[in-house]
Amino acid sequence: MRLVWTIVTTAIFLIPLAISAWAFLDAARRPQWAWSLAGRSQVTWMVCTALGILTLVGGLLISGWYLVIVRPEIADAEDGRFREG
Repeated sequence: MRLVWTIVTTAIFLIPLAISAWAFLDAARRPQWAWSLAGRSQVTWMVCTALGILTLVGGLLISGWYLVIVRPEIADAEDGRFREG
């Protein structure tokens, strides 16, 4: 039973790290021109995501913001879709 509890606890604590890694790797793979078209800075988001890994809550907030708000903007710019204004 102790082994199961250790595995569950470890998995729970790895979730924020996995989400931050996903956000960082996604930001890294997007082309620079898509970031420019979306009016965002790739380097800034990669640095913020990397630094956010140092804290649990900060990493989740930064990575969550990137994945929910910024990532769709970059993907739209990559596909040639732009927002008005």
